[in-house]
Amino acid sequence: MAGETPTQPPPTAEPLPPPLPTPTVTSFDALDFVQKEDPSPVSSTPAVSVSVTESVSTAIAEMEELTPPSELVLSELHAAVEVEKQETPPPQPPLPVESESESPAVTEKPKEEEPSAPAAPTVAVLESEMQQPSSTLPQEMIKESRSLAAMMEKDKTEAQEPTLSSTSTTTTSAPVEVAAVVDQKKIPQNLGSFKEESNKVVDLSDAERNALEELKQIVQEAVDTHLFTSETKTEENPENKRKEQPEEVSIWGIPLLKDDRTDVILLKFLRARDFKVKDSFAMLRNTIKWRKEFGIDELLDEDLGDDMEKVVFMHGQDRESHPVCYNVYGEFQNKYLYQKAFSDEEKRTKFLRWRILFLEKSIRKLDFRPGGVSTVFQVSDLRNSPGPGKREHRLATKQALELLQDNYPEFVAKQVFINVPWWYLAFYTMISPFMTQRTKSKFVFAGPTKSAETLFKYIPPEQVPIQYGGLSVDYCDCNPDFSDADPATEMTVKPGTKQTVEITIYEKCVIVWEIRVVGWEVSYGAEFKPNTKDSYTVIIQKPRKMSGKDEPVVSQSFKVGELGKVLLTVDNPSSKKKKLLYRFKVKPFCD
Repeated sequence: MAGETPTQPPPTAEPLPPPLPTPTVTSFDALDFVQKEDPSPVSSTPAVSVSVTESVSTAIAEMEELTPPSELVLSELHAAVEVEKQETPPPQPPLPVESESESPAVTEKPKEEEPSAPAAPTVAVLESEMQQPSSTLPQEMIKESRSLAAMMEKDKTEAQEPTLSSTSTTTTSAPVEVAAVVDQKKIPQNLGSFKEESNKVVDLSDAERNALEELKQIVQEAVDTHLFTSETKTEENPENKRKEQPEEVSIWGIPLLKDDRTDVILLKFLRARDFKVKDSFAMLRNTIKWRKEFGIDELLDEDLGDDMEKVVFMHGQDRESHPVCYNVYGEFQNKYLYQKAFSDEEKRTKFLRWRILFLEKSIRKLDFRPGGVSTVFQVSDLRNSPGPGKREHRLATKQALELLQDNYPEFVAKQVFINVPWWYLAFYTMISPFMTQRTKSKFVFAGPTKSAETLFKYIPPEQVPIQYGGLSVDYCDCNPDFSDADPATEMTVKPGTKQTVEITIYEKCVIVWEIRVVGWEVSYGAEFKPNTKDSYTVIIQKPRKMSGKDEPVVSQSFKVGELGKVLLTVDNPSSKKKKLLYRFKVKPFCD
């Protein structure tokens, strides 16, 4: 038969799992098992089952058969071990990074491992830079980092923006601190594990519950006395105020004290102020005042254009059902877009209004009922982001940071920075005094080589946009087979190994699949092996080397006319582990 090659079934590392009594597409591998519920009737015979086998990479196996390991190979292995050692978190963490222990479960089977900070090794510096001794650090890098304090001081003088009381102290000590951090290559580490708290009253401690009740009483009194809208002090005529009809105060479209959604809102202000009732009420009152001055209600009816829709957008959900917001600062490499957003104070104000409008619309889609999802998962892509030398961008960033922290408390469940450049560590050191410790404890950092892997810890691969290593695209008629609701299986292909995904077919059908290796630089092949003795193996995809410039996702299908197995093989001869993603569906067979 043309295009067919007779082969023998390869030995598997593990026995094929027994068929499961369900007609849904089910994935098995050596690490995990993923199954999606299907409303269709239960059948005693499954359509397919999957197993995964791992073997030594063909290229490495052939090399080892011919010659013993050369000094070069041994040195490469030694270097890989040294890199792993360098990635061990230092004992004195200067900045916060998410700990491994609170990462959501991923598709792979959990392993007993020592807790670690996985994103830390790639924060703020590239991996190639991390392997250099500090004495070889480029002088221009140190020079620019030392000048950051001067630039921030200059911005403070020229812009005359309000700053925190600690600004003078930070500005004085920043040059020494920044230079020391950059020179010593310190990496942001975990200063305290953050776990999003419950917004149900029943889950609160006694002290927290008492604080909530006290704050509700103060808010009720403020509503009764028109304190939120009064321009004069209530002490002047408190009796007259009490006789008037109580006002209705709303925030983010929710009337206060009308239902249990108020508890969720007040808990945000309490947690932002460490459950200090008076401070929490002051923050709430200032926020309501700012919203009126900023004109939030009028802003919701404005049309500020869609030029910035690629800069900030919502896409998918994380593993805990939080909506994911992406901030793509590299879009500001477009000079027209940069000038339109930051060139003068008027344009910076307009951009800020656009950003607040986007945020307000996103918040109104959240669920403020107790137990609902009332926070957002933030992803900030710093690839090609404007550096600290861009004064206009620094001013806008500082202004937005202060405004959001003062008026939008506890709306970020997690903040992940990806594609972090070398200069961001120094810049973060400069702006971190303006953030609360609680805010910083939610931060996770990842350099370019670890960005996709870090995202997958929190967001399912099928929900991650294709440009960030996932499988999610804007689906249309040209790609009707899969959607973000179709789960993907994720696994790691170790260096020098070959991974084979074996899909056993139990009935005639059409099987379609998507497969991706993040970054590729591996060989990929696919074949169908019939169960019938003396049958020929059908080559679906001849093994070929896939480069990073190839299409990120390979989509294929095969019409199965007899029972057998579809084998998807990824051969990784490199010294780096690779992240493999795949998913498939079975369609009815039509003659």
